[in-house]
Amino acid sequence: MNKTQSRLLKIVIFLFALNSLSLCLYFSSHHHNSNSKQEENHSSLTSNHRSQTENNSSSNSNNFNLKAWPILPSYLPWTQNPNNVTVRSCEAYFGNGFSRRVDVLSSGGWFRCFYSETLRSSICEGGSVRMVPERIKMSRGGERVEDVIGRGEEEELPDFENGAFEILGSTARSKWLVDEGFLDSFVPDGDVMRHTMRGLIRSIRVVDNNSKEFHCDQWIEEPTLLVTRFEYANLFHTVTDWYSAYVASRVTDLPYRPHLIFVDGHSRTPLERTWKALFSSVRYAKAFSGSVCLRHAVLVPLGYETALFKGLTEKIICQGASAHDLWQNPDDQKTARLSEFGEMIRAAFDFPTWVSNHLECKVNLINGLFAHMPMKEQVRAIQDASVIIGAHGAGLTHIVSATPNTIILEIISSYFRRPHFQLIAEWKGLEYHAINLDGSYAQPSESAFLCHILPCGLWSTQEHLKQRYNTDASLLLAPKFEGSPPFNFLVSMR
Repeated sequence: MNKTQSRLLKIVIFLFALNSLSLCLYFSSHHHNSNSKQEENHSSLTSNHRSQTENNSSSNSNNFNLKAWPILPSYLPWTQNPNNVTVRSCEAYFGNGFSRRVDVLSSGGWFRCFYSETLRSSICEGGSVRMVPERIKMSRGGERVEDVIGRGEEEELPDFENGAFEILGSTARSKWLVDEGFLDSFVPDGDVMRHTMRGLIRSIRVVDNNSKEFHCDQWIEEPTLLVTRFEYANLFHTVTDWYSAYVASRVTDLPYRPHLIFVDGHSRTPLERTWKALFSSVRYAKAFSGSVCLRHAVLVPLGYETALFKGLTEKIICQGASAHDLWQNPDDQKTARLSEFGEMIRAAFDFPTWVSNHLECKVNLINGLFAHMPMKEQVRAIQDASVIIGAHGAGLTHIVSATPNTIILEIISSYFRRPHFQLIAEWKGLEYHAINLDGSYAQPSESAFLCHILPCGLWSTQEHLKQRYNTDASLLLAPKFEGSPPFNFLVSMR
């Protein structure tokens, strides 16, 4: 057996061992935590809420409607004791830092929030929650963008009338679920000028358990996320929403991928394809006719309240690391959560999440057309890249789905310098290099920036690249870019 064959055999054995270990950890932790938490969290749901099923034509939960969670190489248990998570640690920023549990209602329906001191945000959930769409003032949502050109965002964001949401309980305590003091403590406005999730919770009215007011035209038995999106057509902000919804699902220990309801009136965008891939189903609140009752509703924090966004204004010192290393040697200053999330996106599109060994090199140049590719093909291009070169713009947020050891080169205009993608690369443990331009566009003569050791070899000049691939390195730079385009180009090298 020659050295190459011996090396390949060692790699195969290592990957098999890592795969087996990850599967063992995943199933053992998921089985134990799901059983224990379901007994604690949903015993009241079984005893207190099934009496309400006379309003429901089909009271039996049907989890066959839900997608299973995929097996992720970077998965670490989420249901560990959150009280052991240090404030402002990496796990507090990116994982299970929602350590303060506040029970608001436990009779009839149920409602509670999990507050994160680090993110200053809450994940709230409740049972026997009624949504009345006609009491939510906003556009219908889900239209073709061509049909709603000129419609302002203020028309698309929800304005909740009193009683837009209701919950079963004892009205002897209060007509409203929470007061302003509760909202200030657990759902603060922060820097958000219009905190729609705070407005949703404020609107929740308690309806007496014996009242006939709590009539439901439709019941949804399976867990359902309620999401409000801002800047919904921008990939960076949408990724913060994806991440927030993923974290909310894990923190509340949902055994399957939940349904999702957009509580906003935004039009359709290609980004919805990823929402639909990530979760079991996606609907708009205004698409329902009549009232909708949710057996288990989870209120997802705004994307502005994730570490991905907060990192732009506060210092979050976290280095990406492998889940295997963190399992053996926990470290408050390291995280594998963003890698886990990137694997979730790849798995949602049925791409393999295990890193393969690429023995050949190739160069794929995508010049100005990346945003016009289907979302699945965009994710595929990122997954297949070991080097990604792109101009600063929201499209670079796709690097959350990049595989380990991918190298990121970001071309940055002198007129717009912000650390979005340097931070994501850092939090994923990816090698990152900034290519700072003197002005708003690049001169071809500057393109000898590939003085860098890449996975496919060493290039120190344009001539080396030209000799290796018969390609002019100047092609790797767009002749001009201005502002912050969604994605000027991407180069993937294997």
